[in-house]
Amino acid sequence: MKMGIQNVETDFILSGLFQYGQMDTFLFVAIVILFSVALMENIILVLLIQVDTRLHTPMYFLLSQLSFIDMMYISTTVPKLTTNFLSNSKNITFLGCEIQAFVFLALGGTEALLLGFMSYDRYLAICHPLRYPILMSKKICWFMVTSAWTSSSTNALVHTLYVFQLPFCRSRIVNHFFCEVPSLLPLVCQDTSQYEYTILLSGVIILLLPFLAILASYAQVLTVVFQISLGKGQTKAVSTCSSHLIVASLFYVTTLSTYTRPHSMHSPEQDKAVAVFYTIITPLLNPFIYSLRNKEVTRAMRRLLA
Repeated sequence: MKMGIQNVETDFILSGLFQYGQMDTFLFVAIVILFSVALMENIILVLLIQVDTRLHTPMYFLLSQLSFIDMMYISTTVPKLTTNFLSNSKNITFLGCEIQAFVFLALGGTEALLLGFMSYDRYLAICHPLRYPILMSKKICWFMVTSAWTSSSTNALVHTLYVFQLPFCRSRIVNHFFCEVPSLLPLVCQDTSQYEYTILLSGVIILLLPFLAILASYAQVLTVVFQISLGKGQTKAVSTCSSHLIVASLFYVTTLSTYTRPHSMHSPEQDKAVAVFYTIITPLLNPFIYSLRNKEVTRAMRRLLA
């Protein structure tokens, strides 16, 4: 009981990203710029899809959900990171750490599942165009989004509640720039090896399975495209699929490396570098790769500005 009270009353200390002396200011400015651009891109995309009725299709509905998630996702970590740097404080309350861990897990899981549904949408549009309006009706789209949010939020809640009831009787220094479940386990003063199997299982279901589905979907799409189109059509399809796969791989490979390894194999510095990719770089690239370079989105932007 005493340990539980100590857990709640004691703050955690985030080691942060800024530990490089003179490079800290440059790194801080770079992160603020990337955060601002990512936020602006995603806000613009959500507004465009909401305002322009020509973009009220299943594909853009899912993309608007992705942009909304990315806005929240990057806002879960970067504001606290920059605030700590400016205030020269590295503290985060126990409750604040718990909330951050839950929100981050919920958003990350939702994005992982949503990217899988988006690849399924493209697979149906190209491989089964006649059945597409039925298989991707508005009702089914909402079911996909709701199931992604519900399942990932439930998963996040279970992991968060379990981890934060454990006894943190070692150092309160979290060797990371935000509260993430794998980075908290080294602070626990009991064996967590059994629990790490549940993290691995969650990683396989929420991360690996959607990633495999994406690879399978785009393989089918490219097979169909090469069978029915020539020249520019093939080139455009290969270019689009490859860019989507690169961004998806960046997200899934980095998150899988964090959530499918036991904490004994983690390197704090490596974890921080890897986390930058799925917390900052991915939300920055997603709107550009998936939407902002599409002709429909470009035309919608021109109509809005006109």
